[in-house]
Amino acid sequence: MNKEPHNNPMEHPAEQPTGTDGTPKFGKLLLVLIGAVLLIVAITLASEALYS
Repeated sequence: MNKEPHNNPMEHPAEQPTGTDGTPKFGKLLLVLIGAVLLIVAITLASEALYS
């Protein structure tokens, strides 16, 4: 039935390729996070100036 019982005892299918070379791509996420932090800072400073 299974030719390699020690390597795949539950007969799971082989892993599919991910399509990436293994290096994480954090550039766009980092830019979005920096933008979100800057937006929060701007809102905080504007509300402090407006309400005080």
